[in-house]
Amino acid sequence: MKLDGSGQHRRHARMPIRSIALISMGPLSWITEVENISATGLLVHRPDEWVAGAGESGVLDLLLGDDLHIHLEASVTRLTPTHVGFAYTSIPEDKEHALWSLLGEYAENMDQPGTATDST
Repeated sequence: MKLDGSGQHRRHARMPIRSIALISMGPLSWITEVENISATGLLVHRPDEWVAGAGESGVLDLLLGDDLHIHLEASVTRLTPTHVGFAYTSIPEDKEHALWSLLGEYAENMDQPGTATDST
């Protein structure tokens, strides 16, 4: 999270999305559903038999829509009984534009009058 001008923490817009993620951490791997995605990370449903802790790194393979597959590195930043939060540590250069375009379209729609934004 970044501080805004008032010293308050500011969160990036989180785009709810229905997608699948393959999480790989060493010899372990899990398939789970993505709950939301932002410019800095994503939140997934906590897989059964999850064993990784905060600060551990892994590789995520995201399947977004019919034609976008993003392979990136991320670290665990948040754990709850039902969710795991990740922060990106490396996004392949050739996938950055596609990810930013996806999020940019969502942010533009959220800026339209009468549209609520998620500030959690």
